[in-house]
Amino acid sequence: MRKIAAVTGSRRGIGYEIARQLGLAGYHVVMSGVSSPEDTKEIVEKLVQEGISAEYVPCNIADSKQREAFVRYIRENHKRLDVHVNNAGVAPKVRMELLQTTEESFSYVLDTNLKGTFFMTQAVANYMVELLGEGLEDYTPRIVTISSMSSFTSSTNRGEYCISKAGISMITKLFADRLSEYGIGVFEVQPGIIRTDMTKAVTEKYEKLIAEGITPIKRMGEPIDVAKCVLSAVSGNLDFATGQVLHADGGFHIRRL
Repeated sequence: MRKIAAVTGSRRGIGYEIARQLGLAGYHVVMSGVSSPEDTKEIVEKLVQEGISAEYVPCNIADSKQREAFVRYIRENHKRLDVHVNNAGVAPKVRMELLQTTEESFSYVLDTNLKGTFFMTQAVANYMVELLGEGLEDYTPRIVTISSMSSFTSSTNRGEYCISKAGISMITKLFADRLSEYGIGVFEVQPGIIRTDMTKAVTEKYEKLIAEGITPIKRMGEPIDVAKCVLSAVSGNLDFATGQVLHADGGFHIRRL
């Protein structure tokens, strides 16, 4: 039976490349996002042309009914889930200085990034535990969550985003702890400055900071750099290191004098 990998927020950027690399590694990939299937048809077809088995299922992880429907779809159509990658997330619609941040913006970001990620992980974890009891062949489920260097780095013009990512780090620890008795590995990947649509408007700023030495590796990261960390996490080589954080940040996390 073919192994199944689900990747939320995989219509573009980091999520798309994670889905692509998992597909190239032999998984059937269930992609998701808030776009309609019609709007993502070309994206899926592009992957299929590369020999990747993929499909797209709409899911806004901030919506409990859509989360339930997403897991139910996998249960009914694939009857297994080997890898789940929490990548879906949002940035503030408008960056606001910390002393002016609104409750509306705070709720918008945390409803998706924190609450949505927590309860999606919970739903997936319960399904994986159930599947372990069914004695599936070659079944070693793993969960990976994509957070950010913002989980430990202050950005006072988007505080709600930093708080959401810090919370995701605790989600990783909690589920790694809780699921260890079942042998389900849980990991976190923290991207740094990655060349995506989200950083497009500030590329010049980041390239200047990198040239000045903000990261030991003097280049912006690419989505493939994050995807490779995910592949490492689900390879089985890191299972004894459950709860591990993989820094896809060019060494940004290293404290230097």
